[in-house]
Amino acid sequence: QVQLVESGGGLVQAGGSLRLSCAASGRTFSSYAMGWFRQAPGKEREFVATITWSGGSIVYAASVKGRFTISRDNAKNTVYLQMNSLKPEDTAVYYCAGRSSGSGSSNHHDYPYWGQGTQVTVST
Repeated sequence: QVQLVESGGGLVQAGGSLRLSCAASGRTFSSYAMGWFRQAPGKEREFVATITWSGGSIVYAASVKGRFTISRDNAKNTVYLQMNSLKPEDTAVYYCAGRSSGSGSSNHHDYPYWGQGTQVTVST
């Protein structure tokens, strides 16, 4: 079992940056693949990025590639999402998710463990 808690969201102007953190409890975190997803009002949950247990394989959604960076520190049981060059369309609640398979996935149905979410609002 893994429990996930996100932090780092907030209000930022377009072009700005934020770093989200997701702290995990549980001794098995280092074996879990992790993902970031987001959900804007009235829209379905959307894949953002995923990272394998070792960090050796990373996949981004096309909409964030080149602007966002996912990383993890297994010693700290934490996964990060560095978000640069933010746009108003990045406004959403951001969720981190974990799965016991070491390989990542862009499908939110593949993740049984979820955090509570953190709001990111990008103003014009």
